[in-house]
Amino acid sequence: MAKAQKPKIQIADAPGALHERLADAVERWIRAEQFRPGERLPTHREIARQAGVSIGTVTKALELLSNRGILRGEIGRGTFVNDTRPVASSSGIIDLAINGPPHVLSEDTLRAAAERAVRNALSLPHGGYASQRGTAQQRRVFADWLRRTRIDLPVDDLILTVGVQHGVHLAFQDLRTVSNVVATESSTFPGAIATARSLGMQMVPVRHDDEGMLPRDLDRVLRETNAKIVYLTPVGHNPLGFEIGKERRRDLLAVIGKHDAWIVEDDIYFVYSAKNAPTFKELAPERTYYLNGISKCLTPLIRVGVIAPPQSRRAEIASALRAQVWGPAPYGVEMACALLELGADASAATTLRSEARARIQLAKHALGLRSLPMPDGAPHLWLPMKPAHAEKLARLAAERGVRLTPPDASFVGGDFGGGVRLSIMAPLTRDELDRALRTVAALLNEPEEMVV
Repeated sequence: MAKAQKPKIQIADAPGALHERLADAVERWIRAEQFRPGERLPTHREIARQAGVSIGTVTKALELLSNRGILRGEIGRGTFVNDTRPVASSSGIIDLAINGPPHVLSEDTLRAAAERAVRNALSLPHGGYASQRGTAQQRRVFADWLRRTRIDLPVDDLILTVGVQHGVHLAFQDLRTVSNVVATESSTFPGAIATARSLGMQMVPVRHDDEGMLPRDLDRVLRETNAKIVYLTPVGHNPLGFEIGKERRRDLLAVIGKHDAWIVEDDIYFVYSAKNAPTFKELAPERTYYLNGISKCLTPLIRVGVIAPPQSRRAEIASALRAQVWGPAPYGVEMACALLELGADASAATTLRSEARARIQLAKHALGLRSLPMPDGAPHLWLPMKPAHAEKLARLAAERGVRLTPPDASFVGGDFGGGVRLSIMAPLTRDELDRALRTVAALLNEPEEMVV
């Protein structure tokens, strides 16, 4: 193939870092079949010349594409194109129901982490039956990760879990003796709903706007129901998609303190934060069970999370963990630690934020939305509508090859919380996402009797 005949790489004049926009331009170049799977890219210098940028910018851009699985580097040989053709599912369905991130870890990164994890795992005492809440070193790795990305917590405050879902269960179970009622938004994380149901607890809805719960309505709900637990996802709320700012957090905390209630803070989507408000754990440490994990910001292939309960409840949480699962699988924890020690989370975060920003804008355009709660990028998008409308939209979309999250999966109650969640990071490619969104848009634009 004659490289001189390839067109000059066109970088979009749009918001975002230059290397991110260059990565998108090179990806378009590849997906237009200018390169075949297995073909070697031109040198960094040649790409820099065609794009009119520095070699350093090219290096950063190609690293992003390697994290997306589009390219692979071979030492001494160059950079090669992977087979990026979409893999069609056997059903032909485009799935917007599963709220998972795209793969952002390269084979080389996973291989390097696995080698380190094997060495560390084989040195664990008692054949791996170490501390149920994680060894001091494992917890130190997670504390260092949280310190550089989100929140500074003492190593002894952390307990490792089998993902954030497990952390939600531990927190709700521990608080069940205090209250059997959990206040949350009218729609919330289906896993939290399932947890409350399994523990015989009741969830009650609180009205919200594009920045989270309304403090006045939370005050009403806590007063009328005597709920003492407030479950919050302050960033990238699942499914409503908002981020709570600093002032709203303080206003909510004033209400929660007034009613002497407890907070379960699910911070799993922190990587998408744009407002950088302090966590509830920082604002009220002895009132907050803080939850986080790597499944949404690194990979769901390794289910490891962390819970930082109030210090007064640490022993009880550790005891419950031992009774349930003893602790997370030691090798999985070591694999997670290895990835964090190698700094894989930093490149993954850059890739995820860039991809989420591009996809949220694509969705805004395809669906004709005027505004977005998180315009700088979010992993999912919420379309508010009456529950009956949502149910029928999901059914009609499935008939046209697009699977949506069942609307009742996240519905807590009330006359103000219906809608449909679109997991925009789930499709393999943006082209696939665009086709799915246009299908949804066509259904929304049909006469009302077709959808309701």
